[in-house]
Parts: sequence; C-alpha cells; structure tokens
Amino acid sequence: MNEIKQHVSLTMRPPVEVTVFLLSLLAPGVLYTINNIPALQEPLPILGMAMVVLGSGILLLSLAVGNVKVDPLFYVFAVLSFSSMVALTNALEQDGFISGFMSFYVKIGEPHLSTAYAVMMSYWEGIVHFVLFLCIIHHMFRGRKSYRSLGLLWAGSSIAHQIVLISGVVIGKYGSNIRPAFLRNIPFFLVPFWASFLLFSRPRGMPVITADKIVAEQNKSLLSRPVDLLLSLLLVGAMAFSVFRGFVVLDCPLDMSFTYIYQYEPYLKDPVGFPRIMMLMYLFYALPLLAFLIYGLKIPGCSWMLDWTIFFAGAMTQTQWCHIGASLHSRTPFTYRVPADKWWPVITLNVLLAAAPALLVLRCHANPAYFMKPVPKGQTNDEKKKN
Repeated sequence: MNEIKQHVSLTMRPPVEVTVFLLSLLAPGVLYTINNIPALQEPLPILGMAMVVLGSGILLLSLAVGNVKVDPLFYVFAVLSFSSMVALTNALEQDGFISGFMSFYVKIGEPHLSTAYAVMMSYWEGIVHFVLFLCIIHHMFRGRKSYRSLGLLWAGSSIAHQIVLISGVVIGKYGSNIRPAFLRNIPFFLVPFWASFLLFSRPRGMPVITADKIVAEQNKSLLSRPVDLLLSLLLVGAMAFSVFRGFVVLDCPLDMSFTYIYQYEPYLKDPVGFPRIMMLMYLFYALPLLAFLIYGLKIPGCSWMLDWTIFFAGAMTQTQWCHIGASLHSRTPFTYRVPADKWWPVITLNVLLAAAPALLVLRCHANPAYFMKPVPKGQTNDEKKKN
C-alpha cells in the first residue's frame, strides 16, 4: 500500500530530475549576483550566501520528493548538479564565451581555476558529470534500471580528478598562494569515497546466463579469444606508457626521456603541477590496476571485473580528457603545448590510453559469461542466487 502511495505521489509531481535541472540553472544567476555586488565579495558574505543557497536548494528538493523514501545519495547528486553548473560557468568564462560571473571568485578564492587543466576539468564536470547526475536521479525515481554502474563511473571520474586537482595545487606554482576557499575541495574529495563504498557494497545486477554457456566461455584460452588478446596487449601498452611517462616526470636521465619531454610532451613540465601529479598517479595507482585487469582477462571467474572496469574507465577517461585538452589549450603557455609537428603521435597515444579501459568495459558487459562464478550445470546465475 505504501509503495502505491509513493508511486501516486511521484506521478502527481513534476519529474525530480527536472526539478534538479531547473535548480541547477540558478547557479549562473547566483554567481553573477555575487560578482556584481561588491558587498558580497568577502569571505563571510560568500559563505553565508552559499549556506542560504544550499539550504534553500535542499528544502526545495525535499518538497519535490515529498514523503517518498529516497536514497541518501540523491541529495549528494542533486547538490553536485548545482556545483556542475558552477564549473561549466567557469569554463565558459575562462574561454571567453561569457563574462561577469567568476572573475571575483577566481581572483580571491581559487586562482588555479583559470588554468587550462581546470578549464578542461570544468567542462567535464559541467557536461559529463551533470548528465550522469540527471540520469542517476531519473533511475532513482522513474527508471527501472539500476544506477549502480553510472554511480561507479562518476565515482572513478570524481576521485581521480580531485586527487590530481588538490595535489597539483599544493605542489605546483599555486601552492604558495592557497586561499581559505580552497578548503571547499575537502568535502568534494571525501564524498566520492563514501559514495563508492556504498555503491560497491550494494549487490550487482547479474545477467541470466546458463552454466553451460559460462563453462564454454571459460574453457577458451586467451589465444582463442582474439578480442581479449587484443585488449590485453593494449593494456600492456598502457602499462609501458604509464611507466615511461612516470619516469619522465621523475627526471629520468635517459636521453629518450629528455627527448620526449622537450620534443613531444613539454606539458609534462608545466609548473602548474597537474601533469606531474597525473603521471605519478598513473605510475603508482593505475599501473597495478592495469595489471589486475590483465589478470582478470586471463583467469576466468573474476566477477569483480564488471565493477572495477567501470570505475577505472571513469578515472582514466576524465584524466586523459583534461590532460589532452590542457596540453593543447590556449591558456597553457606556448612553450608547454604539444608541438604542431608531434601532434598526431602524442594525441594518438593519449587517446589510446583513454580508450583501452572504455573498450574493456564494453567487452566485459557485452559478453560477461567469462567473468561469472561457475554455477551447477543447467542452472542460471539467478537460480544459484536463490538457492
């Protein structure tokens, strides 16, 4: 009876994702107001207005939801949708499409937001993350599909970009000019970890596959699975590229490292610090995970591949988007941009590094039988779970 009442309550109101979308569109107006009223351009007034906007938004969201029991992640995604529009506004202003919205905050709050890396990061947040949030909220209230995979994609992307952003600011040229406003990144750093813990702890939706098909797939060697073999080679290449660039930013004395950083990717020595942190993150974190993913393609029954490939793809796609875009962006000093005559090999290698995890996700979810746990002959995975 309660479920019927909740369904009727939802159908009587406008879709929740529409409400979130409309509330998020208020972000540019709030920024423009603060930017053009000098009295508000002080730390305490800014903090007060932020609290008023946040409180008002949560109140309106509560009214939109009503008495319906909601996932605690809903309010996280709704608030981050507003933040995504703030990021998109920053990107558009830094690229000269609009003006009068963010100059006050960039000047007195977070100067690093004017860098090429932050601009590309803001585009990703304002477009990709925003669309993900709306899709997740739609699935929460109106859709029939689980939003767990979409949530893991966002979590991987968000964690990766926060690690690079915060660490890059601290060790880069902006480290000596950190303002109190920079502390607002702390909750944005912690929330994705909490959300990841919740999402990973929830049961995964498993497709219905018979034991006979699982056994047939898992009896195939890697050589008899050309797609998996090609992906394994691509991941090995990604590992080699990650090791090489990690050594490059660590000032490896080899001639090939010197040649690469000065003739191919001079952006790696940009004093903003973001590319250096990203390469070290690849070396110390992405490299072991790439090895585990190759293991998962070689050994049958690694069901964790279905989740971790999504998480990893979100992280790699986001960081590579920022890295490629920043190495070509006009806000990067000319001496640190990719040379025109080396554009194709450098961009191709970087695109392949982003594409490898994405292609692996498609492979794992298009035909997941190889990654399923063995079940008694004649049963499906759903039947095994019931037993």
